[in-house]
Formats: sequence, C-alpha cells, structure tokens
Amino acid sequence: MKNLVSMKELSVEQIIAILEQAEAFRTGAASTLISKYTMANLFFEPSTRTKMSFEMAERRLPIDVLPFEAGFSSTLKGETLYDTVKVLEAIGLDALVIRHEQNNYFEELIGNVKPAIINGGDGTGNHPTQSLLDIFTIWQEFGTLEDKIVTIVGDIVHSRVARSNAQALTRLGATVQFVCPPEWQGEFETINSFEEAIETSDVLMMLRVQHERHDGLASFSKEAYNKSYGLTVDRERRMKDGAIIMHPAPFNRDVEIASELVECERSRIFKQMENGVYIRMAVIEMILKGRE
Repeated sequence: MKNLVSMKELSVEQIIAILEQAEAFRTGAASTLISKYTMANLFFEPSTRTKMSFEMAERRLPIDVLPFEAGFSSTLKGETLYDTVKVLEAIGLDALVIRHEQNNYFEELIGNVKPAIINGGDGTGNHPTQSLLDIFTIWQEFGTLEDKIVTIVGDIVHSRVARSNAQALTRLGATVQFVCPPEWQGEFETINSFEEAIETSDVLMMLRVQHERHDGLASFSKEAYNKSYGLTVDRERRMKDGAIIMHPAPFNRDVEIASELVECERSRIFKQMENGVYIRMAVIEMILKGRE
C-alpha cells in the first residue's frame, strides 16, 4: 500500500490487516518502523477530530510532524495544491495527509509526487480513514461485520463518510441501508421507513447536516428534520437489544441526535474518535513500512 485515497483501492485482506494492526496498537504494541520519517498535515477545510488524531498517531509512532496552516501558506498567493506538495517533496517530507474541498484532488498527485498521500477527506467524495475507524468500532462491538445491518441516516448526498462506508461495509458482509430526505438522496438507493430500520438495525449511523454545503439551507427547519430523521430518545428506546449508535461528528445536538444520546450507553461516538488514532497509526505504519 503506497497511498490511501479511497476505500475502493483496499482489498478485504488489507482492511482486515489494518484492523488487526490497529488492535495491536490499542493493546500496547510498539511501532516497528526502523527509519525516521517526517510528515505534514495539509488541511484546507476545518477539522478537529481527523487533523488532531492524525497528529497524535504520527507522534505516537513516532514521526516528526512539520506544522502546516493553510491560512498562512502560499496557497493564499495562488500556489496550487500540486505545487505546494512539490515544495514539501523538495524539502524532504515522506508522507502527507491532505483534506481538500475538491473532489478527487489526489488524481493529479498520485504517480507524480514522491511523498505518500493519505486522504483526510476530499469534498463530498472519500474519507477512507473515517470508514476504517467506523469498521473497527463495529468489529470491536460484534467481532464481525457478517450479517450486521448498518443504517446510515441523514445528509447522504454530501457525505464522504457515507460513500466510503458504502464501498467497504458490504464487502465485509454487512447490509448497508440509507435513510434521508428525498432531496438529499443523490445516487444512493434509500429505504422508505426510518421507523422500521430503528427496530432492525445493529448500527444506526447518524450524519451531520452539512449546512456549509447547502448554500445556507434557507428552507431547512431543525425541528422538522429532527421530527422525521432525528434519533430522538423515543426512537432510541425502540432500538434492538445490543444495537449501537454511531456518528462521525461533529454533531448538531437535537437535530440529527438528541443531546441525551450523545453519551448514552448505546453510543460509541467517542469510542470512534479514540479508535481513529489507532487506525491512523496502522495506516501510516503500513504505508511507510513499504518504503523501508
């Protein structure tokens, strides 16, 4: 594995290997990297969880991390992403984590630059490490993804999380179904009844309403959305025994999920965040090991 830009490029065997390495890191295994590496995290969109967990993963391996702030970089002077990456290549960086608003930004980089590219999220397209940490969380819970029903609810059309999970979960044996307002369906096939899905799903994965991608959402009503598609306390009570709640975060409390449920017994939201460090450690190590 030389880069990681989408879940489509990973085989089932590679996904399992990443999960197993993440579990090893979680239980205290040390990195086996021999060489000294330097990385940077290029985030051109706001991020808390992904950016900080990548940095924590890098420091735990350990890897030298060069700070990069898009708001103080030469991109403000018109420098292209490609040229920025070539600059970092020239000064000797080994790998880059990149989040960018442009879908498939990585296509002009792969094969043309020396540093490994790890996609931290591209537009509404892909978010492979989020998908891997979601899979890891479900795997921890049930020991398998075979025959598990995962229902993803919310702003599907703008969700790189939904796309990445759709590409991976079914290959691991899960049934994935989608629920959303009709205008947010996009290319996804959706089911008609959220109420039925609540009672049959092993995992309810709620998605944030991405206001920044809806041109202000002038007609959006938090109350109406919550009534039809929000995970309320009453809906949580109808979930099957052992079913869990997930959310990639950040979450809009009392819109897609009731505030009382964010840290309830079923919630694995903060476990997902913890698992993100171990998954990102595993991905970085596997990519860099290929360079030794």
